Amino acid sequence: MTAAAQADDRMRADLTALFGEAVRSVSAEVAMPSRLPASPHGRTIVIAVGKGAADMMRIALERTTDPAMQGLVVTRHGHLPPGDVNWPNVEVIEAGHPYPDENSVRAAHRALELAGTLQAGDRMLVLLSGGGSALLAAPAPGLNLADKQAITRALLQSGATIEEINRVRKHLSAIKGGRLAVAAGAAAVTTWIISDVPGDDPSFVSSGPTVADNSSLEMAREIIDRYGIRPPAEVAAALQDPANETPSADSLGLAGCETLVIARARDALAGAARLAGEIGYHVTDLGDQLQAEARHLGASHAALSRRLARAGGPRRAVLSGGETTVTVVNKAGRGGRNLEYLLGLAVALDGEPGIWALACDTDGIDGTEHAAGAVVTPTTLVRAAKAGLDPASHLAENNAFLFFEALGDLVVTGPTLTNVNDFRAILIHPAGGIDS
Repeated sequence: MTAAAQADDRMRADLTALFGEAVRSVSAEVAMPSRLPASPHGRTIVIAVGKGAADMMRIALERTTDPAMQGLVVTRHGHLPPGDVNWPNVEVIEAGHPYPDENSVRAAHRALELAGTLQAGDRMLVLLSGGGSALLAAPAPGLNLADKQAITRALLQSGATIEEINRVRKHLSAIKGGRLAVAAGAAAVTTWIISDVPGDDPSFVSSGPTVADNSSLEMAREIIDRYGIRPPAEVAAALQDPANETPSADSLGLAGCETLVIARARDALAGAARLAGEIGYHVTDLGDQLQAEARHLGASHAALSRRLARAGGPRRAVLSGGETTVTVVNKAGRGGRNLEYLLGLAVALDGEPGIWALACDTDGIDGTEHAAGAVVTPTTLVRAAKAGLDPASHLAENNAFLFFEALGDLVVTGPTLTNVNDFRAILIHPAGGIDS
């Protein structure tokens, strides 16, 4: 193996290790409190929703002192941990993501049904992680699943941020925006959250089924108009119906619910930063709330990386998190936020020596494909040219997945059973050097 190949292997291994530590730092095993809250006087129901729901329920079952605890897990198809998940008194439903399906509707109604059985003295513990907006889909009166699917698809392809998307979703739902907590009546409600939204506002994670909402129908309509979305007639009518305003915290008692964010993107970056320092990198942390068009952020980070590489100095690890957006122009394209970011980065770097990068979704699935993300190296464009791949056309056609798949540079982890959104790491060796 040549020295260049050995260097490339080392850099890829460092990137993979940083991603692994980021994910571990926000796992249910690490993030979940050591004790579950006890029911004041009666029953405890645990409802876990999201891509990390199954692992959160597993930890809850290990740490509970209530052998009669009843549970519901709602997670994405394929996001169950390996082994036996036939837990006593726990129902498991796998549902659609990023677009809701029939199981999403069934899961939402089952969660509402369980909440409705609670009385004063009982407790509902809700374990939320990213993805719950699609996994729990209870259409508002007058809407059906097809309406929900259509507006979800339009929003996800529009370039809207996750906060904007969830503001609309809350006003088209019978469970989001605090309505699940309302269904629990006088029971105590505790919510623990692994946050996948920039800023970690708990009302936006899984569209806040147990958290009071501060948005309005007027805001939802404005978002639809801003992105030029033509919703189905039934959706447009629902957004005009005052009955679809989200519940008031004061009038319905939601203000008394206990909510705790137990893991966030900041924790993932902190874990990766610690490891990067241990293996000899000077860390530059760009923050955990970056939101921009993916390809544009990639080009911006390429410019920064080139300046750092040419300035000399120590080896650097540039870390960032958040959730980029993608404006889809080719609806048949195959890509994802992180893959599009990386392709924008690679094009802007133009083969700059001494720079390697990884961008992955911490849930292990970037967009709708099976990869978590990919890796960019100084030879990415050279290898692409030899393979007859045009990076600019792949970027223009939202086909970043096909580009990195052809190069063999995808990062495939499978579901990680947690989710704090995008993780990006750029490793810089000034002047192209690899010595520590």
